[in-house]
Amino acid sequence: MPMKGDGSTALHEIDRFDGGVGWIAYPDETMERASHALRTDDGLWLVDPVDAEGLDDLLEEFGEVAGIVICLDRHKRDAAAIANRHDVSVHVPRWMTGVAGEVDAPIERAAGELGDSGYELFRIRDSSVPPWQEAGLYNPDNGTLVVPESVGTADYFLADNERLGVHPMLRLTPPRAALAGYAPERILVGHGEGVLTDAAAALDDALDSSKRNALSLYGKTVRQFITG
Repeated sequence: MPMKGDGSTALHEIDRFDGGVGWIAYPDETMERASHALRTDDGLWLVDPVDAEGLDDLLEEFGEVAGIVICLDRHKRDAAAIANRHDVSVHVPRWMTGVAGEVDAPIERAAGELGDSGYELFRIRDSSVPPWQEAGLYNPDNGTLVVPESVGTADYFLADNERLGVHPMLRLTPPRAALAGYAPERILVGHGEGVLTDAAAALDDALDSSKRNALSLYGKTVRQFITG
């Protein structure tokens, strides 16, 4: 199974709810890169999107694309290609450096609420060691929390019995200050399918067990590497 897929493939739909839908463009890849379309009064906001066969048909079901937002400095993905195809801008958090110059599409800087979408853009991590700039999105009206990297559900995020796991690199320093104040109804992540039930409990458990389960996760990763 490749870490990251390439070429054309039919997408795998995930995380459908009244306020949007998600997809994994390469269902067989280890990274399980997930993208989302959030339905708002503005139209559709696409978060860290990866292009895929059939994507525009899926988006058409939910509305017209209003814009694209990059929430992690490493998640430029196919934002430019999709933005240019839909004649919209790519929105980058105002404090995020180095991203805008690498995206070949119109850029707008974002802070506070994302347009008139109802989604609040907030800072999760802004670190130079390791280089990691990450923003989250939260809509208090529908309880949707979007976290692109700090937590996820892809297999390599999860220790045994975890529904949601802290990123392996952050296990010893979980993003408690950034995320512990939220009690979401659903959590959409950048790697894997979202948590659509008992999301607040899953987030609390992930943050509380991050350090305790670190050795278990690292051991699982080593075993998979050896046997793979």
